[in-house]
Amino acid sequence: MIFTGIAKTGSGKTLAFIWPMLVHIMDQPELKEGDGPVGLILAPTRELSQQIYVEAKKFGKIYNLRVVCCYGGGSKWEQSKALEGGAEIIVGTPGRVIDLVKMSATNLTRVTFLVLDEADRMFNMGFEPQVRSICDHVRPDRQTLLFSATFKKKIEKLARDILTDPIRIVQGDVGEANTDVTQIMLVMPQSDKCQWLLDNIVQFTSTGSILVFVTKKLDAEQLASTLTMKEYEVLLLHGDMDQAERNKVITKFKKQEVNIMVATDVA
Repeated sequence: MIFTGIAKTGSGKTLAFIWPMLVHIMDQPELKEGDGPVGLILAPTRELSQQIYVEAKKFGKIYNLRVVCCYGGGSKWEQSKALEGGAEIIVGTPGRVIDLVKMSATNLTRVTFLVLDEADRMFNMGFEPQVRSICDHVRPDRQTLLFSATFKKKIEKLARDILTDPIRIVQGDVGEANTDVTQIMLVMPQSDKCQWLLDNIVQFTSTGSILVFVTKKLDAEQLASTLTMKEYEVLLLHGDMDQAERNKVITKFKKQEVNIMVATDVA
């Protein structure tokens, strides 16, 4: 089956591809020494990769299937060691998967079930060359599932290039806003944004946690510093932090140990 799924984040896409993948793998010959995975799941970020990994491992355990998570920022050595014993499923970011293939830690010869999750985000983050390279090196008789929250021209072109007569399933309207989130848009000069946040931050924190997205690492550091000087406890998250630091920050925010976090959108 060749499949394109368009649905908003949080709509249950993960299980929509994990269960068919498990069924497919159970119908394949067992891995031999030196074989790469049967199922490959590509995701744009390490955090999303880890989330998918947790679900894949939980359900794969029922069938004694091995799952390995490979992402940039983690130890290549540890990830390559995890692959030594063989893994039916690899979940990872495109760049790190390519790195491990080049290191001969794994290979794509056995891959017959390929998933591209949040393809629009992978393209927005500049992973198009890596995604296309991986697709080009996976056997053409594979099953491919492509998931995206939007279906812009670049994604449509990718779908045409790598999918053959796909089934297209749309949950909701393409490009629609997530109705589970109240969205308020304010337009103001760049110079007024920080003061607006300071004027409203007490009101916001009284109702819950605050996640402030900014474009650049420098902007994130400056805003976090400003809030700290105003005696607010703030967490900072950006792409230059190592994985241990990122995990620590995210855990604190999830547990509401600190309820203000400033982050770049690629963090």
